[in-house]
Amino acid sequence: MLLSHDELLSEIVSNENILIVQDLDGVCMRLVEDPLTREMDPEYIEAVARLNSDFFVLTNGEHSSIRGVNRIVEDAIGGSKIAKGRGLYLPGLAAGGIQYQDRFGNIDTPGVYEKEKQYLYELPKKMEKLFSRRLKDVMPNLNEEEIEAQVRKSIIDTELSPTFNLNFLFKSYVMNTEKKIEIQKLINTIMQELINESKDEGLRNSFFLHIAPNLGKEDGKEKLKLSTTTDIGTTDIQFMVNGAVKESGLLVLINKYVENKTGRAPFGKEFNARMAPKSLEDLINLCIKHIPKNTMPTLIGVGDTVTSSYKKNGVGWDRGGSDRGFLTLIKEIGSEYQLGNRAVLIDSSDGEVNRPNMKDGTLTGITDPEDDLKIDCIFPLGTKDYTKWFIKMSKVRESRKF
Repeated sequence: MLLSHDELLSEIVSNENILIVQDLDGVCMRLVEDPLTREMDPEYIEAVARLNSDFFVLTNGEHSSIRGVNRIVEDAIGGSKIAKGRGLYLPGLAAGGIQYQDRFGNIDTPGVYEKEKQYLYELPKKMEKLFSRRLKDVMPNLNEEEIEAQVRKSIIDTELSPTFNLNFLFKSYVMNTEKKIEIQKLINTIMQELINESKDEGLRNSFFLHIAPNLGKEDGKEKLKLSTTTDIGTTDIQFMVNGAVKESGLLVLINKYVENKTGRAPFGKEFNARMAPKSLEDLINLCIKHIPKNTMPTLIGVGDTVTSSYKKNGVGWDRGGSDRGFLTLIKEIGSEYQLGNRAVLIDSSDGEVNRPNMKDGTLTGITDPEDDLKIDCIFPLGTKDYTKWFIKMSKVRESRKF
């Protein structure tokens, strides 16, 4: 039985020891073809500040640079001077869990080596070169100017997670499903070649590919969600630092939360995502070993990307999505500690990206009857509805003066 928005609000504002961990794109910002056009409600930014240490972001995007979220915050509230002076930046982890920022915009990348940063710095140019040459083979009708425009729009040159984004390309041209699948497979091949190149340069255990949305993992690699007539499928492939997964990031944020509240970091002050165990079981056991029940906060996880598709062979389900892992971990920790942890989903299909929606309440393509991840609350009207609720919740919680 799903919670109503009022019921969720009541739970949050009545609990002193609570931590909200929230994704960004598709949650408090609409999904758009061009990330440079993203916008954020200034009242939402003020609401985050009201929650203070009870809120963190956990995103595969990044905080800094022209493509980062900090620029969006600054545009919304009147510049970097105001954001830094009033502590209005969004605190938490970006780049999957390895780029930490406090509310005043101070950024750190614990556990990332300089050689890795240098390879990532040079990567977008390599992506451009390979994509320019091979896109022409897949779409021979494009002229050189069109190729250049698509390459420029499709490659997101972030500092720690250079990304292929296909939204603009798919929107620019009328193409059948088979052509979209061909392009999805092309960028996956290009990125895998670059992974192999990094290994040849002595960075054997440094990077992995994050596919969004995906259909879970096979042989340790995330699976493409191929386009259909009703679902655009995979639109992004990110080149990410090993260990930069949201499940590991969640433990980093819990560690910081407990340190803020008690003065003691249960996993140690230097703990980072790359130091975290890999399996859900080991992550939970680490919590049990170091965090007593009276210190563990009730966790509210908020995301928009969870997928479930019936397997083509008719047996079982392919389940994935970049928010599935950390939401599942939140629910498992809640079960272990007997806390009312919640998994909340926002419908991001109202943006410029075609994906399964929640409008009919069935959550088809998102979850399934056999899914272990049980969603507690949904916002089927999307980001504006969630943002309005979030602003109200923060005001009510502030008035309780814990």
